Amino acid sequence: MKRDTKRQSSRTKRLGVIVGVVALVGAGGWIAGTRMKSPADAAAAHQPPKAGPVTVPVEQRALIATVVAQGSLEYGSSRTLTLAGSVGSSEEGGEGDAAVQRVTKVPARGSELKEGGVLMQVSGRPVMVLRGSVPMYRTIGPGSSGDDVRQLQSALNRLGFTTGGVTGTYGQGTASAVSRWYRSRGYAAQEPSTADRQELGQLESTVSDAQLALLTAQGSGEGTQGGEGGSGTESAAARALQIKSAKKQLELANSALSDFKSTYGTKVPAGEVIFLPKLPVRVDKTKVRAGDAPDGEVATVTSSDVVVEAVVPGTDAGSLRKGMTVRVTTPDGKEAEGVLSRIGGAGAGPEGSAENAGTGGEAGAAEASGGEASAPVPLRISLPKPGPLADAGAGGAATVTIKVGDSDGKVLAVPVAAIQTSVGGQARVRVQRGKQVVGVDVDLGISADGLVAVKPEGSALKEGDLVVVGL
Repeated sequence: MKRDTKRQSSRTKRLGVIVGVVALVGAGGWIAGTRMKSPADAAAAHQPPKAGPVTVPVEQRALIATVVAQGSLEYGSSRTLTLAGSVGSSEEGGEGDAAVQRVTKVPARGSELKEGGVLMQVSGRPVMVLRGSVPMYRTIGPGSSGDDVRQLQSALNRLGFTTGGVTGTYGQGTASAVSRWYRSRGYAAQEPSTADRQELGQLESTVSDAQLALLTAQGSGEGTQGGEGGSGTESAAARALQIKSAKKQLELANSALSDFKSTYGTKVPAGEVIFLPKLPVRVDKTKVRAGDAPDGEVATVTSSDVVVEAVVPGTDAGSLRKGMTVRVTTPDGKEAEGVLSRIGGAGAGPEGSAENAGTGGEAGAAEASGGEASAPVPLRISLPKPGPLADAGAGGAATVTIKVGDSDGKVLAVPVAAIQTSVGGQARVRVQRGKQVVGVDVDLGISADGLVAVKPEGSALKEGDLVVVGL
């Protein structure tokens, strides 16, 4: 019994070993079968998948076309100032004109100058600004007449110093107004100098001497009337000649005195006033230092208006029009709304506006950029209400965004890359429908942000359709 049990146990062990070996061999064969491939199968496994079209879905959205450019904030109407001549005497009754003139107070950079305001001082005398289109080119005083006198009188009247009329001739009323204007600014107007007064005295003395000489000549003639003989005739002729000469001398003396008096009185020296077409202005740059001789440029002024100077490619300029609304943004997030006031350089179009640059597409852009449609075109954007940009300072960076059109609501839009054009000029898109790609003719509309508005015939194209943009 025990022997049979042992045999059965031995038989069971051998059977287990055999089953294990068979299982192991089977597993090895499965592994070998999965890892081993024929050369053809291996080559096929390394082939890239078949290429299919690259598609994107059709969108329905509003499109806004813009031109974006980088620019800088500036102040408009830059103008360089020089003095037309010397300032007056720096000492009341003294001979300050003979001294070398020096800047004693420089223009204050960033300051605003209103009409009648003081720009600087030279040898203690003021240099003031008035509004006028005729530049200061001479000393204006009694006896002066012309357009410069007329605009001086107009300016004084605007400031509240009445001249008695805008006649174009400098008279006592104008002289009085000039004196009051200077006093209001803390200065004395240029009165006659010591040399002027001395010359006036000499001329008056000459007139008196000539009058006395004439009276003497006339008196001596009365005392010798009735003389006899030829000597009496000769004496009468001599006396007549003497009287005639005395009258001539008196006439010349009176004429010289009259001429001098016509220019004698309160004056506006050529160097003490600068006429500017528009006021107020802002002092942008100071070009002299205290102690300098004011012989050249003394300052640069601009208007108080903030503008943005920018440049765009000529191809973009073709879609711009003067008067378009512009959004101006600074790097720190400040914004203001502006107006496109100039397209092209200062010589393009009336008043430098290059109006043709926005009316003829690429041809207009080429004209504004000097003949090349792709050449850069300068722009100027005016900011009537600069708001937070008013204190940004000249030279600061700004981004300008100009809206050039919109889709007037939502439209079907596809990437520009999806558009194809037939030989006949018909635009179309390719649409994937299942495993097929079909062409759909479309009319093109506005483009923006890499998309273009499309209008198919009927319902051949709808939102969500897949259009081919590449293979």
